Amino acid sequence: MELPVSYTNRMKELLGPEWEAFLEGFSAEAMHGLRTRSAAPEELFPERPDALRPVPWAKRGYYYPEDLQPGKHPLHEAGAYYIQEPSAMVSATLLAPQPGERVLDLCAAPGGKTTQIAAAMEGQGILISNEIHPGRAAILSENVERMGYTNVIVTNESPAKLAERFPLSFDRICVDAPCSGEGMFRKNPEAVKEWSPEQVGVCAARQEEILEEAAKMLRPGGYLVYSTCTFAPEEDEGVIAGFLAKHPDFEAGDSTAVKAALRQCAAEDAPGDAFDGKPAWGDGNPDLAKGVRIWPHHLPGEGHFAFLLHRKGDAPAQEGVLQPGCEVRLLKDYLEFAKTTFASGSTLAEEAEGLSRAKGIAEGYVLFGDRLCRIPAGTPELRGLKVLRPGLVLGSFKKGRFEPDHALSHALRSEDVLRSAHLSMEDAARFLTGLTFPAEGENGWTLVCAGQEPLGWGKAAGGTLKNHYPRGLRK
Repeated sequence: MELPVSYTNRMKELLGPEWEAFLEGFSAEAMHGLRTRSAAPEELFPERPDALRPVPWAKRGYYYPEDLQPGKHPLHEAGAYYIQEPSAMVSATLLAPQPGERVLDLCAAPGGKTTQIAAAMEGQGILISNEIHPGRAAILSENVERMGYTNVIVTNESPAKLAERFPLSFDRICVDAPCSGEGMFRKNPEAVKEWSPEQVGVCAARQEEILEEAAKMLRPGGYLVYSTCTFAPEEDEGVIAGFLAKHPDFEAGDSTAVKAALRQCAAEDAPGDAFDGKPAWGDGNPDLAKGVRIWPHHLPGEGHFAFLLHRKGDAPAQEGVLQPGCEVRLLKDYLEFAKTTFASGSTLAEEAEGLSRAKGIAEGYVLFGDRLCRIPAGTPELRGLKVLRPGLVLGSFKKGRFEPDHALSHALRSEDVLRSAHLSMEDAARFLTGLTFPAEGENGWTLVCAGQEPLGWGKAAGGTLKNHYPRGLRK
């Protein structure tokens, strides 16, 4: 790989005697990783029981060999796992989101950190996942849907617009800032062609602006992770040094546990400060050493930088105006669908039963056009924002009937429904192409699964299971 001269000169100066080892890393194999939703690794690939190796710093994170090709497996489409570069898993681990909190992922596409945060929140609390670019926001929404998380709101807004709407509103914020991508040179040669010293400067200026807006939304006592996939000090320690100098109400957070986990995979010759931030690469502030740097020549992963910031003081997140619900009388067709589809005792069945006896407003249920959505408790007012996904999309109202959304299938398990079909992996692959299957038992909406993992909807009628897998997703 031919590296830019100015990049090479800078890295030689920064790394000194480590330069040769760093350079040799470019000829090594790129590392691949995934995070499982719930299944044990041996359940996912029984034919390759030893294929996955744990990533020590990420819950349910695993390395996998390139020849496994998990992205082509039906379980990927079922949301059984999310493919993510192992080093990139460190940011959400450092943020340590908790169930019940209000969390913001500000630069979230394509969704790796969002889905990792959502997994840690265990369906409790609110996660607003934002992406400013519309095309990338659509991909983000699709990935959240595929993984089946129900408490995630996907928005397509600028950081400034969100900061205006949500001052001091979040317990934790992830800022995985757009960067020059130096840490991904080995995995993505196109990033090398796009790199320039001027681009590094542009990225650093943009990162400072994004971090300033993010800070406005963090409550006192809250935590913020700033991360990049670049080695450039101007974008890493430089951005953090400037921010800390301007914000005395912020301090460096503790990263010792994450660094201890990184040490478990470190090369034997990695120095003691291998994963520390570099004060000399910022303004000399010794707290910059609390940053986390991942180097490919020290650890099996690509380049990454992450820094935990803590806002001093303590105050609850501001809630603001809550999103109103919809009128119960408008839910008649949905309630009939719920009665004939959800199993007794499931959460949605119990909620539907309660709504069938209620009058007035159905809190937690909102209409977005003809789509019915179930929003997380305490969802703030969303009017005026570009919202792609206001929580879990349950389905759409058609003429005299309710049709479930693909997103709903991924949020369910087979025990939640009255009818389910469990396909072999071979048949699951065929289902993804749009083929129909024989159906036994009663007619009605059926949750189709790849093994035990939900894949989509089918509708049993006259001995045939009609395929309702979205046409735009078919293989």
